[in-house]
Amino acid sequence: MTPSRLILASSSPFRRELLQRLGLAFDAVAADVDESPLPNEPPADLVVRLAQSKARAVAASHPDALVIGSDQVACINGRVLGKPGDRANAIAQLQQASGQTAVFHTGLCLLNAATGRMQALCEPFKAHFRQLTPQQIAAYVDREQPLNCAGSFKSEGLGIALFRRLEGDDPNALIGLPLIRLIDMLAGEGVEVLQQP
Repeated sequence: MTPSRLILASSSPFRRELLQRLGLAFDAVAADVDESPLPNEPPADLVVRLAQSKARAVAASHPDALVIGSDQVACINGRVLGKPGDRANAIAQLQQASGQTAVFHTGLCLLNAATGRMQALCEPFKAHFRQLTPQQIAAYVDREQPLNCAGSFKSEGLGIALFRRLEGDDPNALIGLPLIRLIDMLAGEGVEVLQQP
């Protein structure tokens, strides 16, 4: 039996917009979890653990739902880049990224709250940055205000101008929700995206 509800365990407007592309009815519920990394925790393990934690947190109060959890970190030269929070940090992150390759690790989890069945994975995606001048970086930050985005950019907007090449299996992973993998997970729970009315 397919659960009666689909819930995105996130308050991210970017993830909501991505999930809407599939044409499925869903609710979005913020997941309150501690996102601190464990000592020496590799980025891929961190994002899978947090995606699972978010899904479990929301599933606890929605026992009839399929719950989608997701989390993302960006790394350059092994250093994790979080959300900048302010203009100065965004500029500093993009200065560090200039001419470098950032690896985005996106954790994805689908939890069937009724059965306890959990599917989880990490979807990597690489963004190869152009050499950027300080003026280009400041202009980008001022125009896009990417202060709540890991890595200080929005690839779905002007951020695409920051890259010389993108590399990965699912471009949606760069924005924070790997839809190709999610479609497979949903099919495993009896939800066929292309058969929905």
